[in-house]
Amino acid sequence: MSNQEEKDVDYYLNSKGLDSNREKEIGQHIGYRYDVNLLPDYTLLTPFLKKYMEFMNWEDLNWLEDVHMGYEEGMPAVFDRNINGWVTVPQDVALPDSQQKRDMIAREILVKFQMSESHPLIELRQAYGGEQL
Repeated sequence: MSNQEEKDVDYYLNSKGLDSNREKEIGQHIGYRYDVNLLPDYTLLTPFLKKYMEFMNWEDLNWLEDVHMGYEEGMPAVFDRNINGWVTVPQDVALPDSQQKRDMIAREILVKFQMSESHPLIELRQAYGGEQL
């Protein structure tokens, strides 16, 4: 048995437990490395996400795997790392009880927002898009 397999059962409670280089860089755990319940259930993909994955020629959700439904000021929201801010879920969106289903909705909302004219990076592209870097 290797040292990795012999770890104390309380290893993550009694230490920082930041094992991967990426975890050390960001100073926190990458949750789905330890909890398979955080991995997306692909049977719950929304029709939009299915089509998006087909268009992108992806077999998995890739960068969307760690996107989850959260809350900002008591409202359901999804965090957009590109703008370092929360995108509030529209009030007319009915949220299911299942966290996995909520996460799929969060992923869809994030992708749609990032593709929309309302995304703040669109203004940057319009302002600086004509310049060659």
